[in-house]
Amino acid sequence: MFISYPNEVKYIIGKLKDNGFEGFLVGGSVRNSLLSLAPKDFDITTNALPEDVIRIFDKTIPTGLKHGTVTVMENSIPFEITTYRIDGEYKDNRRPEDVTFVSSLKEDLARRDFTINAFAYNETDGLMDYFNGINDLNSKLIRAVGDANKRFQEDALRMLRAIRFSCQLGFTIEKSTLDAIKKNSELILNISSERIREEFLKIITSPYPTSGLRLLNSTGILNHILPELQATVDFDQKTPYHNKDVFEHTLSVVEMVPNKVHLRLAALFHDIAKPPCFFIGEDGHGHFYNHQNIGAEMCVSILKRLTFDNDTINKASILVKEHMNILFNPSDAALKRLINRVSIDLVFDLFKLQRADILSSAPPFKVLSDLDYMEKRTKEILESSEPLSKNSLKVNGKVIMDSLNLKPSKEVGVILDYLMDMVLEDPNLNNEHTLISLATEYYKKRNDNDL
Repeated sequence: MFISYPNEVKYIIGKLKDNGFEGFLVGGSVRNSLLSLAPKDFDITTNALPEDVIRIFDKTIPTGLKHGTVTVMENSIPFEITTYRIDGEYKDNRRPEDVTFVSSLKEDLARRDFTINAFAYNETDGLMDYFNGINDLNSKLIRAVGDANKRFQEDALRMLRAIRFSCQLGFTIEKSTLDAIKKNSELILNISSERIREEFLKIITSPYPTSGLRLLNSTGILNHILPELQATVDFDQKTPYHNKDVFEHTLSVVEMVPNKVHLRLAALFHDIAKPPCFFIGEDGHGHFYNHQNIGAEMCVSILKRLTFDNDTINKASILVKEHMNILFNPSDAALKRLINRVSIDLVFDLFKLQRADILSSAPPFKVLSDLDYMEKRTKEILESSEPLSKNSLKVNGKVIMDSLNLKPSKEVGVILDYLMDMVLEDPNLNNEHTLISLATEYYKKRNDNDL
C-alpha cells in the first residue's frame, strides 16, 4: 500500500530517520488518503522528544511543548510534529492535565479517538494499523479505540466528532460507540461553545446534514446544545398544510437548500418558534402567528450563544424573518421593498429557502407559482438597474436641505424615505427637478397638518 504525501513531509520524516528517530504521518491525512479524499493537514508523530525536534530542524515554533508538539516550517509551510505520548488524567472532559512521552507508536495510537483516525504511515514501514481501522474503513464504521466510555469521558467533544465523521463520510456509528454517546451525552455541557460550534457547523454543512441532526437527537446531545430545536421533535402542527411534525419538516428544508452556512442555519431555525407560538384556532387547526419574527429573535439568540460571527447571524435571522413573505401578484414596488429589506445579496437565497419550505409541506404546492413569479420579476428588476435604495436617488440630504432651507434633522430622513417610496412606485420620477418638487409639496403638507 502506497500513500502519496508532500515532499516536505518526506523530508521531515527522512531527517528524523537520519537522526535515529521514527517518523510517521498520522491521523486524518492517512484516513483521507485511504478514502481517496484530499488530506487537509499533514500531522507527523515521532519518538523524538520536543527538544530533539527543535535541535534537528532549522525553523521551529514551540506551539505546544507541554503536550509534545513542535511546529516545523518547511518551505514556509507549517507541519505539526508530536512526540509519542500517553495522556494523563482528564479533569474537564476535554484535555489531559499532563502527558507522558513514550517510545511506542502503538501506545500513542491507543489514545486516539476512533479506529479510522488511529493509522500511521511512512514509505519505509508502510501502514501501521493496530486497531483494525482498515476493517472499519471498509465497513464504513465509526468505532472508538478501546473503551468508548473512557474515550468520551476523556474528551466529550469526541461525541460530536463521531457524529460529524458519520455525516461527512456517510458512515454508521458502531453500536457500542453509539451507546456510549447516549450514556455520556450530558458531558457535552462541559465543552466550550466555540468548540461545539466548530463541530456543529461541520455537521450541518456536511453531505448528510439530516443524518447528523437525527443522531444529535437520538443520542440526547441535541437537548443539551439546542433545546429549542429539541422542542420541535414530534411536535404535531395540526394543520392540513403540513404532513410532517416540525422537526421532520425542518430536516426536509435543511436537506433541500444549497450548502451555504447562513442558508442551512436559516433552514434549521425558520420554524424554531412554532412550539412557543402554537395555538388551536376556532377552525380546529394549529396556527403559529408571528412565528417568523419571534423565530428571527430566537435565531439571533441561539447563534450568539454558539458564538457565530455577526455576519452569519445577521444573514440567517433576516432569512428566518422573511421566509413567510410569499406575495400574491405583487407590484414591482412591493418586490423592491422586499429586496431592500433582505438585500440584493440574500434575496435569491430567500427564494431558495421559501421553495424548500413549500416543497417540504403538504401538497398541493399552490404558492409555487407565486414564488416563481416573484423570482422571475426580481431578476428582471435587478437587470433593469431600477433605483432600489436612497443611494440611487437623484437627490441627497444636502440637496433637500438646500432646496427647503432645512437644517440637519430627522425631517430630512423622513422626506428621503417618502421620495424613495414614490420612486419605488414609479422609477420615472427619479430626476432631480421632479424629486425636489415632490419634496417641497410633501414638506408643505406635513407642516400644514402640524398647524
